Amino acid sequence: MQDVIIIGGGLAGLVSALELARANHTVTLIERKTYPFHKVCGEYVSNEVRPYIESLGIDLMRLGAADIKRFQVSAPSGRLLESPLDLGGFGISRYTLDYELYTLAQAAGVQFMLNEQVEDVTFEQERFTVQLTDGQALESRLVIGAFGKRTRLDKTLNRSFMQPSAPAHRSPYIGVKYHVVMDFPDDVIALHNFADGYCGMSAIEDGKYCVCYLTTRENLRQFGNVADMEQAILCQNPHLKAVFQEADFLFDKPEVINEISFAPKRAVEHHMLMAGDSAGLITPLCGNGMAMAIHGAKLASELSDAFLRSQLERSELERRYQRSWSAMFARRLWVGRNVQKLFGHPWLTEAGIWAFGTFKPALRSVMRQTHGDVLAV
Repeated sequence: MQDVIIIGGGLAGLVSALELARANHTVTLIERKTYPFHKVCGEYVSNEVRPYIESLGIDLMRLGAADIKRFQVSAPSGRLLESPLDLGGFGISRYTLDYELYTLAQAAGVQFMLNEQVEDVTFEQERFTVQLTDGQALESRLVIGAFGKRTRLDKTLNRSFMQPSAPAHRSPYIGVKYHVVMDFPDDVIALHNFADGYCGMSAIEDGKYCVCYLTTRENLRQFGNVADMEQAILCQNPHLKAVFQEADFLFDKPEVINEISFAPKRAVEHHMLMAGDSAGLITPLCGNGMAMAIHGAKLASELSDAFLRSQLERSELERRYQRSWSAMFARRLWVGRNVQKLFGHPWLTEAGIWAFGTFKPALRSVMRQTHGDVLAV
């Protein structure tokens, strides 16, 4: 019997595990891969969580995180708009950051079960049973679900956004990521639009850049493979054409993820606390998913610690977590979903870039609404 089982070893899972282990609780984290590994992610982190991340023992300077201060956005035609980032952020790969958190969590006493997947989770008589695909069964007082954007476990748990009647039951989106070396400012995060998609670019460690884009399955189906789609669609934007023609691509093949869902989700499901993308995914154009995962993990671990110390009843734990999570993130997600509607359609994007360029305070206001206050240490 563990105090906590955490399903998923991304940022939300690792930060929650580290905090709870340091609070002297027994923690098991289940992850289907082995560290370090790459993930489809924009790899930009808002400075709202920088003091907190560094307080956990992450030395961002030693890791070579890029300091990002400016934002650029372009329409499919190449029309470009630039704005300062009021709070700023940093760029670091998930390969590096997740591995550092994993190392710290191991040192804190977290038990890792790697190359394992969860088949089902049940709750009865105040305890959880977590069933693995290999037949093992684990028990715990608490489960935190940090298993990402959309998984088989979501379907097993019959979550609302997976229902056939849900508007986003079959998400049309796919995500693709590369690491590259290219001639580009290391203090800029850029968002370049193309037909039915957009591509984010920003510096990470070791002189590398993350190039990560979101598009539709229909775009991919039309051209049959990623490379041909990129040449036919993404390269219509001259900024992206320069990247795909001139950059040195470091992966043998791109990282790809299917059916990315931005549908609203509940932060508590079947008595589990959901964290990170399992609780809600902000649209990538808002560039703040990593910060939200870290911020949400701090909330989950603080309330979980109080519950495990018998300072909260389970019903109060669940109520406070859902309420606090919604207060922190619900508006950000709503703004992100609505801003996304301005992008991806060429004429709408052109109009949006023109409007934001004409009235730049509006652009900075939108960016502020998709970011939070600096997280207290």
